[in-house]
Amino acid sequence: MSRKKITLQRQPAEMMFSEELKRLKDWDSHPVPPGWNLSPIAVEAFVLGHPELNVEPKVVADPGVITRVIIGLLTDRGCLLIGEPGTAKSWISELVAAAISGDSSLTLQGGAVAEVGQLLYTWNRAILAERGPCMEALVPSPIYRGMRDGKMVRFEEVARCPQPLQDALLSILSDRVITIPELSGKDGVLYARAGFNVIATSNSVDEGVHHMSAALKRRMNFEMIHPIRQLADEIEVVDREVRRLNRMAELEVDMDESVIEVLVTIFHELRNGQTLDGRSTDRLAGATMSTAEAVGVGHAMSVHAYYYNEGRLGLDQLVHFIIGSALKDHPEDRRRLRHFFDTEIAKRKSHAWRAVWAQRELI
Repeated sequence: MSRKKITLQRQPAEMMFSEELKRLKDWDSHPVPPGWNLSPIAVEAFVLGHPELNVEPKVVADPGVITRVIIGLLTDRGCLLIGEPGTAKSWISELVAAAISGDSSLTLQGGAVAEVGQLLYTWNRAILAERGPCMEALVPSPIYRGMRDGKMVRFEEVARCPQPLQDALLSILSDRVITIPELSGKDGVLYARAGFNVIATSNSVDEGVHHMSAALKRRMNFEMIHPIRQLADEIEVVDREVRRLNRMAELEVDMDESVIEVLVTIFHELRNGQTLDGRSTDRLAGATMSTAEAVGVGHAMSVHAYYYNEGRLGLDQLVHFIIGSALKDHPEDRRRLRHFFDTEIAKRKSHAWRAVWAQRELI
């Protein structure tokens, strides 16, 4: 009886880049902090790339920002990445956690944390009823496990977490200890092991219903993650990530290189409110048109090409898929997108841009 191949929909960074992490560990001769798998220099090489070790760059970011994030996590302060949606804040936190701890799975979502138990620990009610409070009945949160095992904890959209729970996180960052009143003796206190820290993210556009606790701000180093500024860099990132997603989905697609170039150019111009030659254009109110969204559109087009078009990815479906990202819940954005087509794309004479203009009626 044959066993069906198990395919993960998404691999964590430590699994996706396991060979790179192994090469870096074998190469790493620099000082490694207590509790870390790699030195700060090797962690930075993992994120930004190291051509001599065949380690690919995974983000386009100011190297100084990545250095400050890594150094900040070596102190008694947490790190907070702030930026617009789709600027790779979560991806950076995942890469850093994977390189430092070999485990990026210890993650909390701010919008899903509504009580202290979700932040620190809860109890298995069946064991609790039978045996009372004991270690076997305790269900650890990612924060608890990170402190116990000396690992990085990722806290996504921390500003969506109610302020009382933000203050509970404050005590963790300040004292590095969790007190469990229900347990006595050494089981009643958990001290953080070397290697533990918190790397959090926050959306600068949609902060949610809760303001960031001022006290928590003082316990975290802030780093702003900006959108990719150079079009060529953004095209390279989108092309690389679309091809990676296609490989993971086992899609064999013949990609027309102009597709990614045109796709990213449209996203880049609409996001910045300015064309490449400096003319102003309307920004869309309901869409960020981020790099991450461009990757999603490119991959969706690849899926369509593989299953519907015998693996040929061309420009004829581009506008169909852009509409899904560009037009959300703001009716005026349809007018803005039409205006962008009428005033900018209509003037472009290359074959690729004429193919896009021919789809204008879809908007």
